[in-house]
Amino acid sequence: MKTGTDLGASPLGRAVAYAERYDPGLLFAVERATQRAAFGLGAELPFRGADVWNAYEASWLDGDGKPQVAIATFVVPADSQRLVESKSVKLYLASFNQQRFEAASVVRSTIARDVSSATGATVPVTLTLPPDFAELRREELTGDSIDAEPLAAARYELSPESLAAAGPTVAEALRSQLFRSVCPVTGQPDYASVRLAYRGARIDRAGLLAYLVSFRRHAGFHEHCVERIFMDVWRRCRPDALSVYARFTRRGGIDINPYRTSGDEPPPPNARTARQ
Repeated sequence: MKTGTDLGASPLGRAVAYAERYDPGLLFAVERATQRAAFGLGAELPFRGADVWNAYEASWLDGDGKPQVAIATFVVPADSQRLVESKSVKLYLASFNQQRFEAASVVRSTIARDVSSATGATVPVTLTLPPDFAELRREELTGDSIDAEPLAAARYELSPESLAAAGPTVAEALRSQLFRSVCPVTGQPDYASVRLAYRGARIDRAGLLAYLVSFRRHAGFHEHCVERIFMDVWRRCRPDALSVYARFTRRGGIDINPYRTSGDEPPPPNARTARQ
C-alpha cells in the first residue's frame, strides 16, 4: 500500500501496466484530514457515515484455473484515517485476475484485509456471485426533486451563500440528479444523484439547487464533495438533523456512494440508480 497527500504520486491520470499477479501494494491511500482541513474540519467530526463502494469487475481464478466473477461491495467508515484512490482500487482488483484462490471466501477476506489496512479502519466486504445478480436492487433516490426549480443566475464556482433556511420546523427529503463535480487530478467529470434529508427550518429549494449546481467545476473526491455539502448546509441552514447521500455514476467499473449524517442511522440500502 502507498499513502500520501501528493495526488501526483497516485496512478490516477497516468498510463500504468496491469499486474499479472495479486499485489496489495497497488492501493494508494489518501489522508482524509488534509482534504477536510480545506473546509475547516479538524479531528472532531460533526457527522458519521460511510462510503459504499461497488466494484463490478471483480474476477479471479479458482483452484482449477477457471475464471470466476463477482460484484465486490465494501463499506469504508467515514471516520477512517484514509480513503483509497479509485484507480488504485481498480488496478488492485485487476491484480486478482490471474491469481488462483481456493474459494470466493478467501477473495473476500483478502480484499477486506487489504482495504482495511489501507484505510486504517475495519472495512466489511461482500461478494455477490452470479447466481444472485438478479436479486440486486435498482431504484432512484427518494425525496422531492428540486430539479424543476428556477435557476436565475447559474454559477459554476462554489456558492454556499446560495443556501438559506427560514420558517417553522419541517422534516423532508430533497433530491437532485443534476450534480456534477470534477476529478481533482484528471479534471474528468463526475456525475451523481444527491439526496438531502433534514429536520429544521425549511431550506429554500431554488437556493439549494443553485448551490449543488455550483459544484460543476469544483475539483474534489466524491467523499469530500459530500462532506462539503453536509458542512455548508449544517453551518448555513442550521438544521436539527441532517443527512447527505450521493450515488456517483460508475467510473472504471466502480461506483462510490458516500453517506454522511448527524445521527446514528446506517446508510440507505445499496440500490443502484438507473445511471449507475
